[in-house]
Amino acid sequence: MGNYRPATRSKNKRNRNDDNAELTSEIFRKILSTGQVREDDVNHLYMIWKPVCQGCRVNTKDNPNCFCGLVPAHNGTRKSGLWQKNTEIIQALGPDPSVDCRSHDSPAGLTNLGATCYANSILQFLFMNKAFRAGVYSIEPELLREQPVLNQLARLFARLHSSEMAFIDSAPFIQTLELDNSIQQDSHEFLTLLFSLLERCLSRSKVPKARLIIQDLFRGGISHVTTCSKCGYESEASAKVEDFYELELNIKGLKNLDESLDDYFSIEELEGDNQYYCESCATRVNATRSIKLRTLPAVLNFQLKRCVFLPNTTTKKKITSAFSFPVEINMAQRLSGSHQSDLIYELSAVLIHKGSAVNSGHYVAHIKDENTGQWWEFDDEHVSSLGNEPFGGKSSSSSAKSSQDIPVDRSCSSEKIRVPENGSQTNSSELQSLDSAVANVRTFSSNDAYMLMYVLKHPGNCSVHSNVESSGHKTGQDALAFSPEIDSRLPPHLSEEVQQSNEDYLKSCNKYETEKQAQMDRIKERREEVRSILSEAPVQSLGKPYCWVSTDWLRQWADSIISSTIDNSSIQCIHGKVPVSKASSVKRLSVEAWTMLHSKYDGGPTMTKDDNCTECLVEMARSTARADSFRDQRLLMKELVEAALSGTFSDGKLYYVSKPWLQQWLRRKNIDSPSEADTGPTASIRCPHGALMPEQAAGARRVLVPETLWEFISETAMAVKPDDFNGCSTFPQNSDPCAQCSVELNKSSSLEDNLREFKLRQKQNHEKLAMGKTIVLDPDSKYYLLPSSWLFSWKSYINATGKNTSPEEPETLRVVFDSLLCEKHGKLLERPPDLIWKRGQIMQKSSTADGLTFITENDWRLFCEDWDGIDSNGISAQIESSDCSEDNLAGSSEDMPISEEHINTHDEANIGSESRKLVIKTSPLVCEECIGERESCELLRKLNYSNEDISICFVSGKEPPKSILEASGKLLEANRRTSKRSRKATCGNSVVNVKVSGSTTVYQLKMMIWESFGIVKENQVLHKGTTVIDGESTCLADVNIFPGDVLWVMDSKIHENRDIADELSDQRMDTQTSEEGFRGSLLSSCISSQVLSESA
Repeated sequence: MGNYRPATRSKNKRNRNDDNAELTSEIFRKILSTGQVREDDVNHLYMIWKPVCQGCRVNTKDNPNCFCGLVPAHNGTRKSGLWQKNTEIIQALGPDPSVDCRSHDSPAGLTNLGATCYANSILQFLFMNKAFRAGVYSIEPELLREQPVLNQLARLFARLHSSEMAFIDSAPFIQTLELDNSIQQDSHEFLTLLFSLLERCLSRSKVPKARLIIQDLFRGGISHVTTCSKCGYESEASAKVEDFYELELNIKGLKNLDESLDDYFSIEELEGDNQYYCESCATRVNATRSIKLRTLPAVLNFQLKRCVFLPNTTTKKKITSAFSFPVEINMAQRLSGSHQSDLIYELSAVLIHKGSAVNSGHYVAHIKDENTGQWWEFDDEHVSSLGNEPFGGKSSSSSAKSSQDIPVDRSCSSEKIRVPENGSQTNSSELQSLDSAVANVRTFSSNDAYMLMYVLKHPGNCSVHSNVESSGHKTGQDALAFSPEIDSRLPPHLSEEVQQSNEDYLKSCNKYETEKQAQMDRIKERREEVRSILSEAPVQSLGKPYCWVSTDWLRQWADSIISSTIDNSSIQCIHGKVPVSKASSVKRLSVEAWTMLHSKYDGGPTMTKDDNCTECLVEMARSTARADSFRDQRLLMKELVEAALSGTFSDGKLYYVSKPWLQQWLRRKNIDSPSEADTGPTASIRCPHGALMPEQAAGARRVLVPETLWEFISETAMAVKPDDFNGCSTFPQNSDPCAQCSVELNKSSSLEDNLREFKLRQKQNHEKLAMGKTIVLDPDSKYYLLPSSWLFSWKSYINATGKNTSPEEPETLRVVFDSLLCEKHGKLLERPPDLIWKRGQIMQKSSTADGLTFITENDWRLFCEDWDGIDSNGISAQIESSDCSEDNLAGSSEDMPISEEHINTHDEANIGSESRKLVIKTSPLVCEECIGERESCELLRKLNYSNEDISICFVSGKEPPKSILEASGKLLEANRRTSKRSRKATCGNSVVNVKVSGSTTVYQLKMMIWESFGIVKENQVLHKGTTVIDGESTCLADVNIFPGDVLWVMDSKIHENRDIADELSDQRMDTQTSEEGFRGSLLSSCISSQVLSESA
């Protein structure tokens, strides 16, 4: 017994409900008989006698002493409220700002405002260049106040430099440039335009270091040299040096950076029609043309031309082939006239474009920290360490991989490089001397590298930032000598703002942490309080005092972080006490638990054991007695109802009751009191005139019941609806049916009989037409033509059965034939139907609802009699035959159409060697003029259809099924797939319905098919019947594709599958944004520095 645990699994199973109900009824009867309420009665009716349960899974309503389930088990949680997980409670406080706290050894990221990753990658590259960063910091405050672009750039760099946050909001700078956040742009174009804008803004700076920072770091010089092959004369334009800020290199068909540079500096031969006019020779001669590198910048940028234009499709595509580049590259060999043996540039950044589409995808930057040599990946807000390699040692070919080591010159000569005065190229011996010291340098290969940034190395293994030219002089008006150790500390006007921002951020972090700790303390305190009070809540014995509390309030209190005052109003009766009807809505608390709750939460009212309402208890006893009496009486009446429905009548008076109503009454469960279903026992048998409805009327079935049963039924109905006299009219057995209703029913019955006879006569007179049988046509006989639509309506009308299924009566023939004649000529607006040979007989081809149908002369005469037709006004038709000896065609047993357009037909069995020509002659004649006009309008309407359905069937086999080839004009059942992703179709034939218009192009249709079946448009072989649909720019109406058509497509599997998103993106960007670029922003305008300053 000591190890006994209550079986809580079945605690809610009420195994002794009947016993409890019987005991409760007995207690109520005793209270009514004695007029006294004992304490034992209260204990039973309020369920106080039930023991305190423990270990239940849920809280039960049947036991006021059950406090289980109000709180979860130890370490348990709930989805909401006080007992949910601590992490979820903390989430309700909002985002934790400390999550965005920046690690001291990590650079900060930049927020992506939608599609601004291209700008973020460039800004990070510029910021990580210490010389450029120092130049921005050196801009005088006065100029910053005048120039909003410089001001926002300096503030952005300052926050990237010293902010405590892991990422910085780029919105102020992007908005200052007036860029559209929703449009992806080209990062190379952005960098070029940004340099141009910054040069204009910095031109007003009085600090040389800031004024020429763009030119000193990124500007180099090239010349386009044309040399006469005969005399060696160079054109005057060859001496002109053009500035460059990056070298745009071809990569198509090239494997690495060296090959691209060789291609860039390659020599072009000008021969034949392309000969050059030499001023020295004064004639057209063979010549060479090439690009010569005159000066090199401190930061050398290579733009890899991964975007190529496809003239066939007038679209742009991205080259995704692997491209290799070294960690270090010696540009001494590339510099024209260079005498230096070593100009080593070290890889400092790689800009990567992820994605296969040109105008979409995502930009990230891999940048090297000049101080530590560590590489970082800048992916908008996220910055991650890559270690000591540009790609973090990745080996995936989809991003980048390490390649084999290649030899490169690494001698550290500091000798100046000068161009020989004669301008000749470096000879082979000089080039061989450059390879005197060779070491292995690691290379990397990437499928997505878009820009490469190299920094000139100092002989002392430190980066230098100056322009190098062949003469050894620096470009620009004021030559700058940058120190290898650049001081990039923030100036005071920038550091104050960052410091204030950091203080505000740290305050928000501390405030959140304080609120978080306070909330967790409150949660802990509340949980301990709830568990403590609930442990004191049970009343251990019947004799101890107790207090009642609302179960709903107790549950809310036990599950809420902040609870309201005690509210027991919902468990009070009109006498201000606890009625027995609320026994399942209350809990019995110990006085100690109630005192603890009331002292803290106040409210109430306080209701003790003395507040059990005896008045309500007595009234419930009376209600229970009435319910028992009603159930017993209804049980006795049930026997009488069964006898009445079986036709067993007792002696005495009898009354009519609706039979369906009485059957429903019998099927209902035994209830405690009258309900809505007990009303209206005679409503359906009472006519509108207040009398008894004839039994022949619909829904007027009735049955006789004895007087005792009728009195019980009527009293019950009137108790629910006292004023419902119509639904509870009294009809004794001798009541006569309503005479007026009887006359109307007889009249209606007569009309139905006449209609039934008329339909039967129609079927007998037109047996073949009513059964849909084909009429065999005899040449030289007279027939009549009727609209097929009228015949279909007539057939449906005469074959319909039942009152609720009778279709509308067809129109009269006089009205129908007036619509078949044109007003202009009085001729027929329909052509006669086509004829076919079938088993040696002439028959009409299957008629459609829009055409005409042959009927016999006898059928026409009878139709005129019954449907208001005029015999002489009918459309007569006669099939005439004549000999045609010049035609001699063999007959066929197959169906052959015969019409005015196709009239030569023979049947070998019946005609032999003779040939007949069959002609359908109608009276009135066919009006070809009006029909032609109508068909032209219909054709025009057909060509201009919009948003109509056609079916596309994907055929996975070698040939389409015959059902598909013959399915012209039919829509197949389809379950269209609407995924935007490309998929390979499964085996078997799949069908989709698509919405198209007459102006929809074949290209657009193929894009829909690509979307539905995952077949790239280049692999689609599209057919209508046996005809191949081709020509992507052709409209569907031009290739006779109309609503309801069924097309079928096969997959040639020639071209490689790709994602439809790329095609959609390229198409959308090419048509909407590719031509706009940065139009509308400051980058595309020619605003002067003065205008920029005035806008501030």
